[in-house]
Parts: sequence; C-alpha cells; structure tokens
Amino acid sequence: MYIVSPLVLSRMARRPRAEARRARREGRGIGRRGGRREWERYKMTQKLVAIGDDFYVENQAGVRVFKIDGKALRVRDTLVMDDLQSGDTYKIQEKIVRIKDTMTVRKNGRPEATIKKALITPLRDRFTISIGGDRDLTVKGNILDHEYRLMRNGERVAEVSKKWFRIRDSYGIEVSPEMDAGLVVACTVALDMMVHPTR
Repeated sequence: MYIVSPLVLSRMARRPRAEARRARREGRGIGRRGGRREWERYKMTQKLVAIGDDFYVENQAGVRVFKIDGKALRVRDTLVMDDLQSGDTYKIQEKIVRIKDTMTVRKNGRPEATIKKALITPLRDRFTISIGGDRDLTVKGNILDHEYRLMRNGERVAEVSKKWFRIRDSYGIEVSPEMDAGLVVACTVALDMMVHPTR
C-alpha cells in the first residue's frame, strides 16, 4: 500500500490547471521572452498606392492578415483595409486642411487616428499621429526610405524597416503587443501616401 502525501496531491491537482493556462497562453500567441507577448511583423509593398487593386498584408509566417482594397483610390483619396481575423474595418482618407496635410484613420466608422505633417525641414518631413490623450505618437526617422519608428512618451511602440524582408519593393512593420496592429498598419499606409502623393 502506497501513501501519497498531501503535498504531492496538491501538486498533482495544480498540474492540469497549469497546463490549461499554458495552452491558453500559447493560443493567444504569448511568447516566452520575459512572459510577455512578442512583437509581430508584417510585410508591406512599396508599390501599394500605385496598385489600385486588392492587396494583402502578410505576417512574418506568410499568413494573410489584412486586406487592402485599393480600388476606392481611383475615385477619391481613400483606402479601405479589413482585418481578416477580427473583422474590423479601417478607412484611410485625406482631409482638406488649409495649413497642414492631414489624413484620418477610422476604425469601424469611428475616428481613431489623425496623421499630420507637423513640420517641413530641408532634410525630411515631420509627422505626428494623434490617437488621444497620452496615447499620441511621434514619428522619428526617414519615412521616404521606410526606416522610421513610432514613439510614445519616448518609448518605441512600432518600427518600419526594410531589414526584416529581403524582397524588392517590400518593407516590414514591427508592432508592439500593446498596440492595435491594424491601426499601426493603417497609419503606416497613410504615411506612405502622404510622402508619395504622386503614386
């Protein structure tokens, strides 16, 4: 006859719960680095605005996650982007402003972000992204060459670069897990349209 101590029984009881928590965590895509979710990367094309047809944004695994309908661009300066996982819709549209070039991003019909060209310098344009309150972002880097960061209170929350995808006319977007990835991608598209208005 074997006697199992209360301590062993307690550990055995906790094991299924721990395994269930681990399964849920893996299902949500939470990485093991410091117990935090990992940054996601998405692949964009530099020819997006010129396409005028449907375009899919893929994640780093090659899975289509966003669909951009460029056909509306032929009629007005508007792009519609659908999140294929959540079903959310983002509309990117130019606003007519006398002083500053401005574009807005609406999510499911609600205004979520306003991108403004804040300052023009001999070297590069300066942009700000107004999201609301202390969530506003600043853009630092070279937007024209797709090498820049989105900063919040001095901390990097997203980055655009060509270094992750060695494909011609493509660049990557890396997004912090605390950010709305769809909103970041939509803002990146808006910035691309603003610095390449002739596409």
